[in-house]
Amino acid sequence: MTLVAGVDSSTQSCKVLICDAATGEVVREGRAEHPDGTEIDSAAWESAARAAIAAAGGLGGVESIAVGAQQHGMVCLDATGQSVRPALLWNDVRSADAARALTDELGGPAAWAGAVGVVPLAAITVAKLRWLADHEPAHADRTTAVCLPHDWLTWRLRGDTDISALTTDRSDASGTGYYDAASGAYRVDLLELAMRGRRPQLPAVLGPAAATRSGTTTFGAGLGDNAAAALGLDADEGDVIVSVGTSGVVAAVTADPVRDDAGFVAGFADGTGRYLPLVCTLNAARVLDAAAAMLRVDHDELSRLALSAPPGSAGLVLVPYLEGERTPNRPNASGALHGLRVANATPANLARAAVEGLLCALADGLDHLAAHGVVARRILLIGGGAASRALRAIAPAVFGVPVSVPAPGQYVALGAARQAAWALSGSARPPAWARPPTDEYTADPTPQVHQRYARVRDLTEGA
Repeated sequence: MTLVAGVDSSTQSCKVLICDAATGEVVREGRAEHPDGTEIDSAAWESAARAAIAAAGGLGGVESIAVGAQQHGMVCLDATGQSVRPALLWNDVRSADAARALTDELGGPAAWAGAVGVVPLAAITVAKLRWLADHEPAHADRTTAVCLPHDWLTWRLRGDTDISALTTDRSDASGTGYYDAASGAYRVDLLELAMRGRRPQLPAVLGPAAATRSGTTTFGAGLGDNAAAALGLDADEGDVIVSVGTSGVVAAVTADPVRDDAGFVAGFADGTGRYLPLVCTLNAARVLDAAAAMLRVDHDELSRLALSAPPGSAGLVLVPYLEGERTPNRPNASGALHGLRVANATPANLARAAVEGLLCALADGLDHLAAHGVVARRILLIGGGAASRALRAIAPAVFGVPVSVPAPGQYVALGAARQAAWALSGSARPPAWARPPTDEYTADPTPQVHQRYARVRDLTEGA
């Protein structure tokens, strides 16, 4: 049996799957936690990855490795390959003002969408680099190379120390704000705009099946986490992935790039040479965590309460901008509860309002994709939040279409492992691993729930 390894270096933890290269069967796995916070010493990613590999029984017999990781993180290295400062993660919103300034300087959202398919937000790397240039100019001066979390971790696992050996892939590069997936080229002028004229080195962009080597081990190009999940699910054109994790993601596989002048849809690339137009929210599974904490119940009881309430929560509407919001771009917004009356002030209605509010924010993402011609033939609901019984049951009602829930699994790590097998094989297409089994959920559509949400979502503080 030929073994490959997939690494998922996410916001909260690192997961490793060791798989059969021919079938995708998971042979063994491991996990290690990351520190909390929105900035982190990147060395913590390496130590967690090595701990997760050890927990998975090590890399004995593994012939190829690939890394999937959280996108947009800003990793700045000096000429010797040492970190200039802690990495800023995607969910660090201190760069919100920088994002607005950059958007204006190029001529508005449409100019950015036309240039790279992505409009700067606080999450996007290009905005973080402008923040660095303005607030920590000495660190900006020392920055010789800029890379992303998966670039850095791949580089470290290969044992490289020379920054000229840094590599990335088009899926992750497409989320930086200075790489155009449609043309397959960096926009160095936008990097220089962000860095106030500075021009740090960028990783070489490898093709989806490209391989590098370290000793006898092959390394895949790696991927951004959303592209890795799509590859792990074997998502195809017409599939829309709704991921409810730390963030909420609505992404579709398409043959052609999407340019959204309004900036709601990010024109990302996928891990196969196609495109992955994507809408991302800051608030997802943690909305359920917050509701459970407020009601002093566990998640099973939260689901029971939510499912005991009527659709529409008797008029109670939760706008879930609990930590600001990325889509829509409201980094300083807060959550809000609308329609509260004595008659509907019950734990059950609050529980259901939390679930419906989370889903309505994601339904907005589906609408943004549909506005660009994306037809959802199948919705795949994944992520930690998909374990919620209430979320699974209510999702098809809010989305208005049936929902497929794949068996629980580490799909980012699985997608990375599939890429590792692809790089090892040298074939034109990724290996034909079996799609995961799914459970199907249907419900009578409740369009009035989303309509009521749409009437109040713009009333929140900071909107």
